[in-house]
Amino acid sequence: MNLLFRLAVFLSLWGCSDAQGQTKEESTEEVKIEVLHRPENCSKTSRKGDLLNAHYDGYLAKDGSKFYCSRTQDEGHPKWFVLGVGHVIKGLDIAMMDMCPGEKRKVIIPPSFAYGKEGYAEGKIPPNATLMFEIELYAVTKGPRSIETFKQIDMDNDRQLSKAEIELYLQKDFEKDANPRDKSYQKAVLEDIFKKNDHNGDGFISPKEYNVHQHDEL
Repeated sequence: MNLLFRLAVFLSLWGCSDAQGQTKEESTEEVKIEVLHRPENCSKTSRKGDLLNAHYDGYLAKDGSKFYCSRTQDEGHPKWFVLGVGHVIKGLDIAMMDMCPGEKRKVIIPPSFAYGKEGYAEGKIPPNATLMFEIELYAVTKGPRSIETFKQIDMDNDRQLSKAEIELYLQKDFEKDANPRDKSYQKAVLEDIFKKNDHNGDGFISPKEYNVHQHDEL
């Protein structure tokens, strides 16, 4: 992954929002999952906060018409996104949990876990539409909000992230770029991170503010 992508994912996770056009509704409906292929050798499965690389095609369940194909976007490259944080619709966040690299699934997503009563006109999705997706997962890696990343940034192991620690972490990433940004840009990125995440204004980002995605406590 190049620096611009890593930085875009890193920054978006410091102030997450719901997938575009999605509405929040309470529902007793469920996402239906059919496993089409699962590799015999599966040592790692996807969890909330993991960075996934996948292709997925979307169809309207009522007539099978295709409204989205990742293979026709961005020169056909698979999509990178963080699982379970709203980068995709809630139904896909649910449907792609516990997947192996190389696994293929067919999933049915009710309106309440997609675009609800309003639909998504820009995406050619009508109101109250049930969606069907065919998914192929290529890679599962630790996302930018993992406990491992928190510990990597927390150099003094005091269970909180200072501006100096995050600045150093960002500096190392900036240095990997073939076209380095100037200091003013780096400072703006740092200030934006603290503006969005230092909720109590104490100059540090706690594990709660960082919102570590993991199953075990820090």
